[in-house]
Amino acid sequence: MKPPIFSPIGIALGLVWIGFGTWTAGAAAQEKKPASAVLPGDLKELAIGDAAPDFSLPGIDGKTHRLKDYSGARVLLVAFISNHCPDSHAAEGRLMRLQQDYKGMGVEVVAINPNNPEGLTPDELGYSKYDDGFEDMKKYAAEAGFKFPYLYDGETQAVAKAYGCLATPHVFIFDADRRLRYRGQLDDSRYADPATVRSADARNAVESLLAGRELAVPVTKPHGCSTKWLEKKAKVAERLAKWDSTPVDVELVDVAGAERLRKNGTSKVRLINVWATWCGPCVAEFPELVATARKFDLRNFEFVSISADDPGAAGQVKAFLEKRGAGMSDRLRKSVQAEGRSTNSYLFSGTRVADLMTALDPDWPGAIPHTILVGAGGEILWRKNGMVDGEELRAKVLEVLGPYYKP
Repeated sequence: MKPPIFSPIGIALGLVWIGFGTWTAGAAAQEKKPASAVLPGDLKELAIGDAAPDFSLPGIDGKTHRLKDYSGARVLLVAFISNHCPDSHAAEGRLMRLQQDYKGMGVEVVAINPNNPEGLTPDELGYSKYDDGFEDMKKYAAEAGFKFPYLYDGETQAVAKAYGCLATPHVFIFDADRRLRYRGQLDDSRYADPATVRSADARNAVESLLAGRELAVPVTKPHGCSTKWLEKKAKVAERLAKWDSTPVDVELVDVAGAERLRKNGTSKVRLINVWATWCGPCVAEFPELVATARKFDLRNFEFVSISADDPGAAGQVKAFLEKRGAGMSDRLRKSVQAEGRSTNSYLFSGTRVADLMTALDPDWPGAIPHTILVGAGGEILWRKNGMVDGEELRAKVLEVLGPYYKP
């Protein structure tokens, strides 16, 4: 029986979009947010039996890789993956295991990053330290321990369009004649634990091809983060412009209110920073705090600022925060309002900063800026007195939140 053919438009409309431009064919993922598809007009779709499109792409090994370089393989698995996507992160261990299990049996695995970094908003990077640029691919692959070639198609995205890459991960498996025999998901799990896999579709396809059997399931629907096409660049600019122009509401907070913020009691990880407009290091570090807030906006995360300016300086504090784009996203605003609050930007109303220190962090040595990362139960997971290093801060937040979806 001829396998069913699914059009890219039909798939895009038929799947559920989740996360930060992520979509799956199964249940909705955690921390979800609707996003719209931006599919390029010249996107192709490979049918079962089609020849593998040629490619000539730079690899992180410094070499140019071509389809003909893998002409000796009995089975060629081309996997489109990325640095930023939690589904891709979760699948990579199983992809590496597949490569290892069939090593020496004529199976070649080639990974391609299809994404253009300009098609990504900051909050779409909340599951990774890295963006999807070529230099970051080298760092990411070294950290992940990739043993297969990792190629970059983000410059033109011509290969992704020729193969019909809809998401990361998206797998295409070709036989010895380089005819497509399978396309779709690596497997049916978006979690890292192999025990969550119920249908190992790509592995089953490889085994069938090696055994000379017809594939029982030649087509499945990929799940993961949508391919970040350059066509999305305008949408990214709109998102950033909206963020930059979002108003900030500043409210007074007393010692008891600050203590409640630190005790947390929500499912969110909370980053609390005490600062002032008259504090040079506070002003200098603030862009890193805003960048961190935006990066993890789609996660269970909240940035809270508490100004130590004079309580009568609310207008000055508000102007500072708005100038630096510290307004809440619509998503965060709903989360904050659900707690019975109306803002994440505060101005300390007390007369003794020492009381604020005691309420927030008894180990605060004094002086500002002071920053703490607070867990859901109020425990202080990380603290920094003085200017934060943005990369160090974001690495710590990611360590706490994790790079994968959680079952």
